[in-house]
Amino acid sequence: MLCMAVNPVRNLRGVLKSPRRLFQGGNPCRKRRGIISNGIKRNQRIGVFDSGLGGLFTLRALVRKLPAYDYIYAGDTKRVPYGNRSPETIYEFTRQAVEYLFLRQNCKLVILACNTASALALRRLQQEFLPEYFPDRRVLGVLAPLAETVQEKNCKRVGVLATRATADSHAIQKEIKKRSPCIFVYEYAAPLLVPLIESGDRALAVEALVSYIKPLLQKKADCIALGCTHYPLLKHEIKRMAGPGVSVVSQDEFLGAKLADYLKRHPDIEQSLSRGARAAICVTDKTPEFEKRAKEWFGKDVLLRVIDL
Repeated sequence: MLCMAVNPVRNLRGVLKSPRRLFQGGNPCRKRRGIISNGIKRNQRIGVFDSGLGGLFTLRALVRKLPAYDYIYAGDTKRVPYGNRSPETIYEFTRQAVEYLFLRQNCKLVILACNTASALALRRLQQEFLPEYFPDRRVLGVLAPLAETVQEKNCKRVGVLATRATADSHAIQKEIKKRSPCIFVYEYAAPLLVPLIESGDRALAVEALVSYIKPLLQKKADCIALGCTHYPLLKHEIKRMAGPGVSVVSQDEFLGAKLADYLKRHPDIEQSLSRGARAAICVTDKTPEFEKRAKEWFGKDVLLRVIDL
């Protein structure tokens, strides 16, 4: 696994009033001594997991919204995409990543930025894995916040663009219907988008996107929910194709506020989190597109370190 320590302040000017000490030199993945504040030891991080590149965009959004905390990102770029795999394989891959973030990176909570992992692994992790092995830790998904955001927009006809596995699970539809039973929900799989985004072939990705958006617009959707963490990288093209009368729900735009609300409602978790304004990025394979995007979004002076799961 490749681990890249990054400085979230370098490319996110204006987010922090004064730069804090970040991972520079040494081993960014080592366990650090906690800071004791008011008798509470803050020494745990927020983990963000995704199957590949897309979650890096989500991490950037979280750092912008909540820059004070320490983050560790794990991207399974060696085994991306998850969307065409079996539910059992998706669960096992996700469990491995969560276990790594808990044991090796001292995370208090892990966010499954990957919609496919949220759809097919989250509930089992919460109901079986955590109670037995990590009862004091938390794993959060992105489907409930997405459904809440759709509800807040008062949409009537929602088109969901997702991976094949997520669409077949109907997990997003269930979350939306749970909150807004009268909404019409149309799910459509877009299996080519993740591989094309991961390879950096944006022109082909946009070309494929046209055929995926068209059926949703034919259903007269007034909202398109992006049900994959990779799709926000094509958000501007999606908004252009959908037109001004269609809302686009993208997790990079709502997840930071939802996490802030969660931490406010769970002060015990918030008070355990270290506040060093640090971020580290780990991937299971170094790809040219991932490295390019990491430098673009977090600064060119990233430190690279290869580690094994």
